[in-house]
Amino acid sequence: MEKLKSGYVALLGAPNVGKSTLMNRFLKEKVSITGPRPQTTRTRVLGILTRPEFQIVFLDTPGIHLARDYFNKMLVQTALSTLQEVDVICFLIEAPQAYHELNGFVLERLAGIEKPIVLVINKIDLVRKVELLPIIDHYRGLRDFQAIVPVSALQGEGVDGLLREVVEVLPEGPRYYPEDYVTDQPERVLVGELIREKVFRLTHEEVPYAVAVTIEAFQEVPEKNLIRIEANIHVERDSQKGIIIGRNGQMLKQIGMQARRDIEQLLACQIYLGLFVKVQPNWRKDPRALSRFGYRSER
Repeated sequence: MEKLKSGYVALLGAPNVGKSTLMNRFLKEKVSITGPRPQTTRTRVLGILTRPEFQIVFLDTPGIHLARDYFNKMLVQTALSTLQEVDVICFLIEAPQAYHELNGFVLERLAGIEKPIVLVINKIDLVRKVELLPIIDHYRGLRDFQAIVPVSALQGEGVDGLLREVVEVLPEGPRYYPEDYVTDQPERVLVGELIREKVFRLTHEEVPYAVAVTIEAFQEVPEKNLIRIEANIHVERDSQKGIIIGRNGQMLKQIGMQARRDIEQLLACQIYLGLFVKVQPNWRKDPRALSRFGYRSER
């Protein structure tokens, strides 16, 4: 019987520290959407990295922050609920914001957790090397970490070393997923997230945060190597709908073109993508709407 190291690893930290970028870097595939704004990730996204000697199931979690409204409190609870389920925790901070108060807030949530915690100092490409040693010394004084690893998830620097540190502390265990799996997310979910990513990247201010995407039709046409997809982009106000559609429909067209390109790469076939914008007033405060859009509180 083969000896295999395996386990679940949470990528945890404040918003916008690079958790999704790091997971995609590990997997060498785009499983978790990314964006320049915080709180792009809204649910736990599972990514699977399999090698002959190990299998790691990464959990990319929403950013932990000082949430005040119902929806954001639910996101933070989703992130924190992973702590009891995983074998290793990677706590990410970003080097340029190493002393931000939110990092202390996350550390408080890790108090009492006795599982191995690796501190990952991300975005080291944005600071001088001489600035890293004081950051490392500061965090060594706050907690006894399993390891402290500086990386640039965007450029790949230090990521192999981080992977070795994680594998070192993984327990022996089973292969949880077939070798060719990189995620447990259904194709419909991945498609919806790719559409939402384009909204995040192309719109501004409050609009991206007021958007949810549902896939209404997903029909394969094998003889044409085509999949017909229809998706609804839900917003909370008529003014947001106008922004998403844009003048003469140009913004919606841009969202569709960019999303279709990524979806075709993901599914390896031609895509017909129909996008529709619908107003669902105050959906982020409506538990039934949240459930319908795929957001469920983790208890």
